[in-house]
Formats: sequence, C-alpha cells, structure tokens
Amino acid sequence: MGYETKSTLDTERSTAPGTGTTTKSCSMTQVVLRFVLFAATLTSIVVMVTSKQTKNIFLPGTPIRIPAAEFTNSPALIYFVVALSVACFYSIVSTFVTVSAFKKHSCSAVLLLNLAIMDAVMVGIVASATGAGGGVAYLGLKGNKEVRWDKICHIYDKFCRHVGGAIAVSLFASVVLLLLSIISVLSLYKKIR
Repeated sequence: MGYETKSTLDTERSTAPGTGTTTKSCSMTQVVLRFVLFAATLTSIVVMVTSKQTKNIFLPGTPIRIPAAEFTNSPALIYFVVALSVACFYSIVSTFVTVSAFKKHSCSAVLLLNLAIMDAVMVGIVASATGAGGGVAYLGLKGNKEVRWDKICHIYDKFCRHVGGAIAVSLFASVVLLLLSIISVLSLYKKIR
C-alpha cells in the first residue's frame, strides 16, 4: 500500500502542469511560434513594399504612361505596412525575452502576464491591418459600381498579386499571434494555479 501511494505521487509530480517536460515544450513552442511570426511579418512587409508596378498603354500614335501603383497610394496599405512592422519588431523582442526567461528557468507570472497582454494587443493590430488591406485589395479586384470606383487589378496585375500575397501571409501571422496568445494565457494559468 505504501509503495502504491509513493508511485502515484511520483507520477502526479512528473505529469503536473508547469513542470519538467510540459514547461520545456511550452517554451519551445512559444519560441518557434515567435520565430514563425517574425518570418511571416517580415515576408508580408517585403512583399507589400516591393509591390510597385508601372504600366504603359499604347494608343495609336502615342504611348501613355499610367501612374505607378504602389502601397503608398492607399492609407490602408500604409497602415498595413506600419502595423506589420510593429508586429515584426514585437516578435523579435518577445522571442529574446522568452528565450532568456526559459533559459534561466525563472519565468515569472508577471512576465507571462505581460506576454499574454501584448500578444492579445498584437492580435488586434495585425488582424485590423489585415482587414484594412483586404478591403482595399477587394476594391481593387472587384471595384464598386455604385460609387464608380473602378477595379484596377486587370491593369495592375503584378501589384494586385503582391498585395494579395502580403495579405494572405498577414492572415497567417494573425493566426500565429492568436495561438501565441492562447499559449501565453495557458502558461500563466499553469504558473499561478
């Protein structure tokens, strides 16, 4: 009877949340996801910033140069780039903080709370930027006949592909941030419980 009780206690300690393997896997998951977030946001920024396209139309007798389409033509796309830049910088800082905290094995509840709050804030920022960029991209693709906004993606096809790719990667970054937010809250819960 005494042996069974000791064995049960040892088993409970080894599988308790917030100890041993669970903490290591959680920290490695956070580090990997934060690195993936960095890669996704940086990729989205680079694709959006390099989306400039100029078109020449040849009418009988004279070529006409249409103004370039670039992200700086739309306040929503400028916001998109700025918001993703903030998220990219946050991913770098939070990765270093997470790595240093888990290397020292001193991940405090205050640190976990700050990460959980900032992850939630970043979800909102990146999701709103993705929505704003997606709205502009949709207008470029379909136009709006009621207010006479013409579609432009049949003219600026390369530009629209870049914008669409940047928004798709940004949507992926939003999902990664949501996962990070959930993991941060669960880690905090395990720490204070």
